[in-house]
Amino acid sequence: MPGHVGSYPSTSNLKLALIESQDLKLARSWQLPSDQYANRASSITPASEAFLSQIAVWPLIDSTRLKPYHHMRVWDGIDSSSQISFSSASPPIATMTENPNLQRALLQRLSELPPISIFDSTKVASIDDGPSPSSQDSLNLSSYPSITLSTGQKILARLLVGADGLNSPVRTFAGIPTRGWDYERHGVVATVKYSGRDMFKGNRNRVTAYQRFLPSGPIALLAMPGGYATLVWTTTPGKAVKIKSLAEEDFVAMVNAAFRLENVDLEYMIGLDNGQTEELNWRCSVTGVREDESRIPRLVESVQEGSIASFPLRYRQADSYISSRIALVGDAAHTVHPLAGQGLNMGLADVRSLAKTIEYTVEHGGDIGDEMYLDRYNNEMWVQNNRMLGVTDKLHKLYGVSWGPLVGIRSMGLKLVDRLDPVKIWLMKQAGGIET
Repeated sequence: MPGHVGSYPSTSNLKLALIESQDLKLARSWQLPSDQYANRASSITPASEAFLSQIAVWPLIDSTRLKPYHHMRVWDGIDSSSQISFSSASPPIATMTENPNLQRALLQRLSELPPISIFDSTKVASIDDGPSPSSQDSLNLSSYPSITLSTGQKILARLLVGADGLNSPVRTFAGIPTRGWDYERHGVVATVKYSGRDMFKGNRNRVTAYQRFLPSGPIALLAMPGGYATLVWTTTPGKAVKIKSLAEEDFVAMVNAAFRLENVDLEYMIGLDNGQTEELNWRCSVTGVREDESRIPRLVESVQEGSIASFPLRYRQADSYISSRIALVGDAAHTVHPLAGQGLNMGLADVRSLAKTIEYTVEHGGDIGDEMYLDRYNNEMWVQNNRMLGVTDKLHKLYGVSWGPLVGIRSMGLKLVDRLDPVKIWLMKQAGGIET
């Protein structure tokens, strides 16, 4: 957030501070070999890319570790004939980047801007109301949040921006309630390598993202450079534990099975203590699975050591993104199901909107902590984010049902949408943040 505000001429003279509990030296010096990728990666939409370009961050990202994808195929795990595909030559549907790659570029951009006070390896000890005036002639700072750091330092803020995650202390201080629930699902992530040579090398317009909706949750493979891919597999907590405990070759077999076999086969295989590799080979041979990269991803041959992890999935929406001298962005304001890959993009959209609001306020001589001005940000982003939260939540619930009649109805609906190109173009623009 400080870098975005500091990028605008009218707000470049504001005094900015960034408080971060992690040691940012590690983020600034992050680097991996060309045959290794971080397991936390994000799909950057065209709108997010445009914003990052506007604030001079996108050129600082290591482009050799980016992978745009131009096609996406999504299908039903129960009725495999029910599918929808998207294509976009320019711009791409989205571009994959590792989160540390983006973070390093953001920190580099911060170093190029007017001095910003950075307190890293520092925690917030408490947030309180500012001091009351000691006399009639003293400034009344009682409405200013007073942040006490773990070092003992105190900071008074005209505007305190909470970008501090799901359990936001800033949101708690402001007394802003949240609503939502836990999905009782975990997202299993890993970096995997496709078999053979990089199937998209030399033909960037063929790069395809694959997603299959299984009853327990969607599984997706999103291409990275060099024949690698990011895996995101939503499943129940118990199955997530089991999948993570498998030997490497059996983990790989389960990933390949999840894109090829029927759900009853997957349920049987995941119940095995070991031997998933042999089971997959036998079941593919008797069911006649056809390897066709226009339908399913190429076989995965290995998983990067140490890359398998999981995290719980939740739905959260704050009742408001603002209060007096407080603004919330990102996970502090909302938490979304990852099935549409929109979490980071929603956070970047928050930051862009709040930065524009601060710029507008300064240009009109206003107080950047005044709710009257902050309402511009809240009014724009709360409704927009609530719409995306609702869509992803309903998709999760719709595809979590195995009841025959409902499966038939959703299959007919998906097949119909797949035939309507104008509708698919509209959906891509909505997901990509492109104004229509």
